[in-house]
Amino acid sequence: MNREAQIDIAGLRPAAHSAAWLTPLELGSLAAIWGASFMFQRIAAPEFGALPLGEVRLALGAFVLLPFLWRERAAFPRRLWPTLALIGAINSAIPFALFAWAAQHAPAGMVAISNSLAVMFTALVAFLFYGERIGGRHMAALAAGFAGVVILASAKIAGASVGLAVLAGTAAAFLYGVGVNLVRHKLADLPPIALAAATLGCAALILLPFAILAWPAHAISSLSWGSALALGVVCSGIAYALYYRLIQRIGGNRAVTVTYLVPLFAVLWAWGLLGETPTWRMLIAGALILGSVALAQGRRS
Repeated sequence: MNREAQIDIAGLRPAAHSAAWLTPLELGSLAAIWGASFMFQRIAAPEFGALPLGEVRLALGAFVLLPFLWRERAAFPRRLWPTLALIGAINSAIPFALFAWAAQHAPAGMVAISNSLAVMFTALVAFLFYGERIGGRHMAALAAGFAGVVILASAKIAGASVGLAVLAGTAAAFLYGVGVNLVRHKLADLPPIALAAATLGCAALILLPFAILAWPAHAISSLSWGSALALGVVCSGIAYALYYRLIQRIGGNRAVTVTYLVPLFAVLWAWGLLGETPTWRMLIAGALILGSVALAQGRRS
């Protein structure tokens, strides 16, 4: 047992006891918030369009987290900002636009299930580009996850194929995997919530001109504006702060288990509030994809 763990056990017993109920509560709350994000996108994306909705979400999320960046501004010298902009594009701007586009063409639950592959893609990118080992467990998990995507992409809703929407969500999940590895290897020493604010802000600036060009000419309803507001403030800004708080307290391997719960909440929100009934393909694909994530994470967790 290392010295830090001894200090935790010796001096922080009351905090550890309180965390016994606090951690599941925060994990459940975060999963419910991120699950709702797919429902909010499903509501707002048809009126906003993918690029404007992505911009609103990024700008509001960055604004919520801006105080953290301001407090830690000394840790962000000018030479870092090109890297921050690159990671902001890979990890936020393009994925948010892809998810918003997918939300126009597929049920919220399907898009959320494809998002779950981000954990698997993180391991795959680490293997391909950073020389990290990938064993039989991960290979089996990748095969199961790929099978889940194929099943999900082959589905049809009201006679129309949702394959492109599923592929867009899968591409966004792959970019998340790339972004996570870039952060690990290039920006690991930065304060995490301030880093989230910086990358979201850069992503918002990158997407801004495209969002202006694509801004809809028609009026946007109050329901869509409310969904966009919730998406940016709650599902991006507050959720990032909550997630990094969990990582700091319980570690990344345990915090990432929220991935298992997000699709469940996404399906429940969409079923209960949007009337999107789960299909058997969604259930089978979800079981394969989430099972692959559990298989890959099992040994480390």
